[in-house]
Amino acid sequence: MAGRRRAVAHRAALAAVGTLALTALHPSASAEPAAPPHDRGPLPTAARTVGADTPSTEVLRAMQRDLRLTARQARTRLVNEAEAGTRAGVLHNALGKRFAGAWVKGATSADLTVATTDRADVPAIEAQGAKAVVVRWNLDELRAVQKKLDTAAQRVDAAATPVWYVDVRSNRVVVQATTRAAAAAFVEAAGAPGDHTAVRVSAQRPRLFADIVGGDAYYIDDLARCSIGFSITKSDEQGFVSAGHCGQAGSTTKGSDQTDQGVFQASTFPGEDMSWVSTNENWTATPYVKGDGGTLVPVEGSVEAVVGAAVCRSGSTTGWHCGTIQQRDTTVDYAEGTVNGLTQTDVCAEPGDSGGSYISGSEAQGVTSGGSGDCTSGGTTFFQPVNPILDAYGLTLRTTGETTAVPADNSGAADGWSTGKVYRVGTTVTHGQVRYRCLQTHQAQNAWAPDVTPALWQRL
Repeated sequence: MAGRRRAVAHRAALAAVGTLALTALHPSASAEPAAPPHDRGPLPTAARTVGADTPSTEVLRAMQRDLRLTARQARTRLVNEAEAGTRAGVLHNALGKRFAGAWVKGATSADLTVATTDRADVPAIEAQGAKAVVVRWNLDELRAVQKKLDTAAQRVDAAATPVWYVDVRSNRVVVQATTRAAAAAFVEAAGAPGDHTAVRVSAQRPRLFADIVGGDAYYIDDLARCSIGFSITKSDEQGFVSAGHCGQAGSTTKGSDQTDQGVFQASTFPGEDMSWVSTNENWTATPYVKGDGGTLVPVEGSVEAVVGAAVCRSGSTTGWHCGTIQQRDTTVDYAEGTVNGLTQTDVCAEPGDSGGSYISGSEAQGVTSGGSGDCTSGGTTFFQPVNPILDAYGLTLRTTGETTAVPADNSGAADGWSTGKVYRVGTTVTHGQVRYRCLQTHQAQNAWAPDVTPALWQRL
């Protein structure tokens, strides 16, 4: 969150980690024998890497309230979800084209399920402590169907079918529509195979939440209010990311105190819903989002959480609320235009919350785009994932972690690992003359070099 230059109080003592319910990674996960012991001591666990073993009090309180968990359950859930992300990444890379998605479930996310199109993969999946499900279509096939729907929405009216997404749990592309007939007509117009799709009938139509920061308010051209997403830097500039529909390139902003703040440097909407604002010298980018009562929730990275994981949102209208990640790769047809690649959640939000932060534990997930419902009766919201924003605009997320703990790769390889770059699952890099494959999508930090973060990188 951005604010006046001021000292930021050191965060309070953090809660102790709960019992880890998932079992350790099975040795068969690695393509080669385990790497030799690291000369800097034991390698950190997945939970330690992403800070899930030291959650903030604000995150724990909100998870207890909104997910109806005990404090111990909330701590355990965060650890389990961090470990599940690494397991899912290992299996995603191992299964390749046969991979059909992964998700967690249960109060503490103790159960990880991984889908494959080949029954022969079941033993390998179970060896990772996950439940195996054999399905008909792989993830790439379902995404190809979604792409057909995305293309069709550019030429036909999709007002009656405002949302569609890849649902890994049902192994279908789900079309949310006002009627089954409307869904059928849309699928037919797209030339999409009907057996790959399913219909969810709903009268609700998502709307953008900017019409009337993370979590603080900011004002655009003295006309509208949105919320700050996450603090960023770009070279010697400071600023923040937010939703694209909040303002256009060149639009000016004022902070929550109505003083001059910054200028939109880039904005994309529709298609995607992303933007970034550079701020003036009176504002300092900090690695926090606003929690309950103005408390500060630390941001330690941008590791992408798995489907089913807990996620909390901060916005200037409704404050701090939590829920779960329901779907990724969701397309939403707003009245103002179609947006692809959103993530669907059951966290509530209202107008003015647009652009605000979504965070899982201490990992930045995205910025609020739109949704339906409200925080009185509940609702569905969608966020623009943060890693694509950082990647598209060449931004660096401001985090609480060390920035010089591990030197950058000096192997000279063309594909050498480097900080500030967004890496996606399956990407291979060279670091210290050793090859690694990415397990979880994230923006690289100096403290997250491949040789010290087995939660994020698999040695080849």
